Amino acid sequence: MCLAIPVRIVELLGDDLALFDVGGIRKEISLALVDDVKVGDYVVAHTGYAIGKLDRDEAEKTLQLLASMAGEPAALAG
Repeated sequence: MCLAIPVRIVELLGDDLALFDVGGIRKEISLALVDDVKVGDYVVAHTGYAIGKLDRDEAEKTLQLLASMAGEPAALAG
C-alpha cells in the first residue's frame, strides 16, 4: 500500500529541491517530477518526491480528514 499526502511548499532550495511543511513538520522534497511549483503551492508527497500539484481547497480538505481520522485537531492544514 502506498501513502501520499498533501504538503505545502514553504521554501525553494534549488536543484529541484524544496522544503515542505505539514502540521509544523518541515522536510526536504524533490520537485523533479512536477513542473512550475512555487512557495505556497500544495503538492502530493510520496517517498520524498512531489508527484503532483493540488489546489489549496482540496489539499486542506484532505489534511483535515486525515487529522480527524487520527483524532487530532484540524491544525494540519497550516
